[in-house]
Amino acid sequence: MFKKILIANRGEIACRVITTAKKMGIQTVAVYSDADKDARFVLLADEAVNIGAPPSRESYLVADKIIAACKQTGAEALHPGYGFLSENAAFAKRVEEEGIVFIGPKHYSMAAMGDKIESKKLAGAAGVNCIPGVNSAIETAQMAVEIAQGIGYPVMIKASAGGGGKGLRVAYNDKEAFEGFTSCRNEARSAFGDDRVFVEKYVEEPRHIEIQLIGDSFGNVVYLNERECSLQRRHQKVLEEAPSSFISEATRKAMGEQAVALAKAVKYQSAGTVEFVVGKDQSFYFLEMNTRLQVEHPVTECITGLDLVELMIRVAAGEKLPLTQVDVKRNGWAMECRINAEDPYRNFLPSTGRLVRFAPPTQTMFQADTSHWFGVRVDTGVQDGGEIPMYYDSMIAKLIVHGVDRNDAIAKMREALNGFVIRGISSSIPFQAALLQHPKFVSGDFNTGFIAENYPHGFRAEDVPHEDPHFLLALAAFVRRKSRERAAGLSGQLPGFAVNAGSDYVVVTLGVQGSNSYSPVHVDEFVGKTGSARVRIGTDSYEICSHSRLNDVCIVGTVNGTPFTAQVERGTPKNPLALRLQHNGYRIDVLVVSPRMAELHALMPFKAPPDMSRYVLSPMPGLLVDVAVQVGQKVQAGERVAVIEAMKMENVLFASADGVVGKVLASKGESLTVDQPIVEFV
Repeated sequence: MFKKILIANRGEIACRVITTAKKMGIQTVAVYSDADKDARFVLLADEAVNIGAPPSRESYLVADKIIAACKQTGAEALHPGYGFLSENAAFAKRVEEEGIVFIGPKHYSMAAMGDKIESKKLAGAAGVNCIPGVNSAIETAQMAVEIAQGIGYPVMIKASAGGGGKGLRVAYNDKEAFEGFTSCRNEARSAFGDDRVFVEKYVEEPRHIEIQLIGDSFGNVVYLNERECSLQRRHQKVLEEAPSSFISEATRKAMGEQAVALAKAVKYQSAGTVEFVVGKDQSFYFLEMNTRLQVEHPVTECITGLDLVELMIRVAAGEKLPLTQVDVKRNGWAMECRINAEDPYRNFLPSTGRLVRFAPPTQTMFQADTSHWFGVRVDTGVQDGGEIPMYYDSMIAKLIVHGVDRNDAIAKMREALNGFVIRGISSSIPFQAALLQHPKFVSGDFNTGFIAENYPHGFRAEDVPHEDPHFLLALAAFVRRKSRERAAGLSGQLPGFAVNAGSDYVVVTLGVQGSNSYSPVHVDEFVGKTGSARVRIGTDSYEICSHSRLNDVCIVGTVNGTPFTAQVERGTPKNPLALRLQHNGYRIDVLVVSPRMAELHALMPFKAPPDMSRYVLSPMPGLLVDVAVQVGQKVQAGERVAVIEAMKMENVLFASADGVVGKVLASKGESLTVDQPIVEFV
C-alpha cells in the first residue's frame, strides 16, 4: 500500500480523498493555487504545495507543476479527483512514465472512451446498445424514409452542423420523415451553409441513468447498481438518486452487464461510470463513459455500503477487488443535492464572496465511514468564514441523505435543506427545496426535460408553494413574543414604563413595490420555560414548541405535534427591523408589530428605489474582462457593452436601449459586486 499520495484537485473532492487516505493510514499532499491558500482541503492535508496563480490554466491544469510537486514531496501515487486533468489520457500516461501511480484507469482505457465516435464503435463491438441510426450524410428524402423504417419510429432527423434547435425534426411516420428531411436540409443550408443531414432513433421522454462500476488489474469488473441523474438544468445534474424508481430489475441487470462488458473490452481498472439514455419503454442506449470518480458517487456508497475512494486506491495499489457481483448490496434509498454558489432568483448567476455563515445540518453519516447509514451526510470543501473564489466551479457542498425508501429519503432531504444555513452568498437551496415538493418528482414521473418544462421562465419566488403559509406567520409571531418576553424580564425598568409582552400582534408581510399584507395574530398560553405557545391566525391555530434560542438562525421544534426545522433571520438588506423566514424553499420577509403600529405602517408611503435604467449594472460578482464601449460612443439596443467572468461562466452584457455613453465607471480587470454600475448613458 502507498505511504503517501498527492491529490491533484481542490475543494470538496480533495477533502473527500484526504478523508479516506487518513482512514487507511496514508499521508496526503495537497496542491493549491493562490486563491486556495486558506481553503479547507489545504488545512486537512499533511503537506501542501503552491502551484501558481488562481486561474486553472496557471495552476490545476499545469501537469508539469503537479508532477514536480509529487517528486518534491515523495508522493508515490496521484488521485486526480474529477474535472481538471482527471480524464486527460496524456496526463495519465505522463504520470505513469514518471514512475508515479495514477489512481484511476490506465491511459489507454481513458483514451478509448474519450473519443465520442470511437467509444460508440467500441461499445457496439462489445455488445452494448447504441442509438440506432445512420451517421453518414443522407442524400434524398426517400432514403431518409427507408432508413427511418429500418430504425423504427420515432426518429430524429438532424443537421450535421445543427445547433440551437435549428436543423432538427422529430418524425413519427413516413410522411413526417419525408417532409422533415427536406425542411431540415433547407434550414441547415440557410442557417449553417452545410446541408448534410443524418437520422437516428428518437428516445421519447429520455432519462439519464448511469451504471457505477469498479475493475481491478486482474480482469475483474463488477457493477454497483445505477444512479438516476435525469434532473438536469442546462445539461448539469441538479439532484441524483440511487436506485432509480423507473427501471425494472431486468433492465437494471441488462444495463449492468453491458457496462461490465464495455469495461472489460477496454481493460478498465478503477472506478468508472457508463452513462445511458433510457426511453419511456425502458429501451436503453449507450451515451458515454466517464473514466473517473463521479460527483454523485456518495449515493452509490450509501446503498452499497462501500467506500469507492478506498476501492480506487486499493485497485491502484495492485490489490484484487474484495467483492464479486453477488456480494453487491442494494440497501435503502439515497439522494444527493448539489449545493451551488449561485442565485436561483437571478437566473442562477454565480454568487461569490465571503461565507458569513456556513452551518450544514447535523451529520449522522460521514465520508469514508462505512459503519453509519440511514442518515445525513455533507461533503464540502468550504467552512464558516471562508471565501468562495470566482475562478472555479460553483459547487460548494453536496448534501446526501439515506432513507429506508424513496419517500423517507425525500422527507429527510427536505428537512436537511431546511436546516442548511448559508449566509453571505446566495445558494441553490430554495430551488432544490421546490423540486423536492413538485408532485411529479415525488411520484417519480420525470425525465431530462423536467426542469425546462416546469420552470420555462427560470425560477421565481412564486414557484415555491407552501402547504401552509400561515405557519410561517405564526412562527414569526412566536419568535417576536419570545423576544418581547425576554425584554419584559430585564431588571431595572422604570415603573409605568416596563415592557408589556402583549398577546395581540399584526404580522406585516412585506411585498414588492410596497404591496404589503396585514394579518392579525393572537398569542396565548405562552410558557417561556418550556418554549411553547398557542398562536391563532383567523380560524387556524398553531401549538408551537421550540427550545431554540433567540440568536439561533435555525429554529427546531414541533408545530401541532409535528417536527419542523425553519430558518429565521433578524434584519434584511432592505429593513433591519424585519424578520426573514425560510421553510421548504418558501421565503417571506415580515414585520411583527402591535395593532396600532400596523395602522400607522399602512399609512406610510412607499419609497420607490432610484431609477437605474441609465446604467449597465453587473448582474453578478465577477471579473470585468472587457469593456466594449468608450465615452461619447453611440450605442444601439442589443449592442455588446461589457463581459464579466465568474465560476467558469462568461456573461456578456448588452445595451437595453439606444444611447450615448456618458461615463465608464469600471475598468477592465476590476472585481465587481452585484449591481455595481459599469457604464452610464446620457
